[in-house]
Amino acid sequence: MNNKALLDRSLAAVWHPCTQMKAHETMPLVPIKSGEGVWLHDFEGNRYLDAVSSWWVNLFGHNNPRIKQAISQQLNTLEHVILAGFTHEPVVTLSERLSKLTGLGHCFYASDGASATEIALKMSFHYWRNLGKPNKTRFVSLQNSYHGETLGALSVTDVAIFKDTYAPLLQQSAQVRSPDWRLAEVGESADDYALRCANELDTYLAQHHQEIAAFIVEPLIQCAAGMAMYSPVYLKRAREICDQYQVHLIADEIAVGFGRTGTMFATEQAGIRPDFICLSKGITGGYLPLSVTLTTDMIYQAFYDDSVARGFLHSHSYTGNALACSAALATLDIFETDDILQANRQKTVYLNNKIQMLNDFPIKNLRNLGMVWAFDVQTQDAQFSRRFYERALARGLILRPIGNTVYWMPPYVVSESEMDWMLEQTQALLAMGV
Repeated sequence: MNNKALLDRSLAAVWHPCTQMKAHETMPLVPIKSGEGVWLHDFEGNRYLDAVSSWWVNLFGHNNPRIKQAISQQLNTLEHVILAGFTHEPVVTLSERLSKLTGLGHCFYASDGASATEIALKMSFHYWRNLGKPNKTRFVSLQNSYHGETLGALSVTDVAIFKDTYAPLLQQSAQVRSPDWRLAEVGESADDYALRCANELDTYLAQHHQEIAAFIVEPLIQCAAGMAMYSPVYLKRAREICDQYQVHLIADEIAVGFGRTGTMFATEQAGIRPDFICLSKGITGGYLPLSVTLTTDMIYQAFYDDSVARGFLHSHSYTGNALACSAALATLDIFETDDILQANRQKTVYLNNKIQMLNDFPIKNLRNLGMVWAFDVQTQDAQFSRRFYERALARGLILRPIGNTVYWMPPYVVSESEMDWMLEQTQALLAMGV
């Protein structure tokens, strides 16, 4: 097998995600043979530094021996069992550990982030219905938010290229101003701007809370909005506002959970507990599909009844898959035994001491939060993201700019020398002109 043969077969058989397939007439796919650490290898001996963690999922590197071993051991006993009417050790243990980490109660499992969002939205709506408040059927999200591409998740997403085509299929939701500090007025601090945005949420909920079930938010970073970062004071104030108006707060930590923002979960930086938290991506270290929605005991109790119709009758065939749960447990073990959050803080300091040299190029808003770095390139090139991606790939670096925003979100196992190389290659790309 070689790169060309696998490429041709893929184009003939696979409809690739988030892709205009015709683009691959001139921009070839990259057939990958293997991975090790932060590196991916093709069939011709080329290697690529995975600076986007394979769509933000890979935390501890490709071919991680501890996660592989956990899956292998589980494979010898139980691969999967229906979770309706049955249970198993990995899903119980994982649920206990996630509950302890988040301060929330029961876990409801699915396989992907969009499904976790759907579950939270449906649970919130159904909770209010069970409480005799059937008018609370609508949702609020941030401008430029992204919560997934199934119909419910897309209804609270505010990214036009994903949403506009399907608008006739979607439930209407409301969007309030994003606290993205890049949108602040000149001289306005990130905290002050965040509070100004929170006041707009307050105003909206004051007028509409009787019909609003929940406010859903990506804590601290709106990733698909170009790694839009904001102050945790927004989350703190949003929690107070939601409490005041009896509106659920849903924390979509699908992309930012499991240490990505510097704490295990981003909401910790605001000192708050949401009513729902949606988790996926890094939960299995990038090994197997898994997502989970956790909620409070109070919300759980509203479904606990003799009436079947008052129960939450949502389901997925692979809910709580034992192999995926075993990978998630191994991922949590690595966080604990290797003190990952502290190690990441050291890596952040190391790279931040060097990254300022990028300001010599035509960029703005150089920013960092935890293990996410981003900057906005000043360019009028409508094809910038594609061109930058192709040039980076030619240098062995995987970058997927969002519009004119270039970001790094590498696996946590990235070494100092690999970070140096990532920075050097990005410098070289900017020096080529934008």
